[in-house]
Amino acid sequence: MVYEDDAVVAVLDVLPCAEGHSLVLPRRHAQTILDLDAEYLGKVFLGVQRVTEVLLRTLKPHGFTIGINHGRAGGQAIEHLHIHIIPRFEDDGGGSIHSVVHHPPTEQLESVFQKIVAKGQK
Repeated sequence: MVYEDDAVVAVLDVLPCAEGHSLVLPRRHAQTILDLDAEYLGKVFLGVQRVTEVLLRTLKPHGFTIGINHGRAGGQAIEHLHIHIIPRFEDDGGGSIHSVVHHPPTEQLESVFQKIVAKGQK
C-alpha cells in the first residue's frame, strides 16, 4: 500500500504504465462512481489528491494522467471502482486523455447539447 485512510487504499498497479502508476480504491464496494454517494465520493477523490501529492513529491514527474475506466465498454476489467494515477514524464510516448477513444460524434455539437439538456434534467 502506498496510502490509506478511512475511505480508500492505494496500491501500485501490478501492470504499470509508468513508474509509480497507482490505483486508488474505495474501501466501500462500488462498481462505478455512480454507486457512491457524493460525500463518500468526495473522500475518494481527496485520497486521489493525496496520492498524487505523494507521487509528485517522491518521483518528481512532469505531470499526471488520472482516470477511471467506467463500465466494460469504458475498459473496466475489475468490477470495483478504482482510479488510476499515472505519473507522466516528458517524452514518455503517451498521449492525452483524448488519445484513448477515436469515435467522433455524427451529430452536431448543438444537437448533442440539446439532447443532454432535455433528457438530463431530473
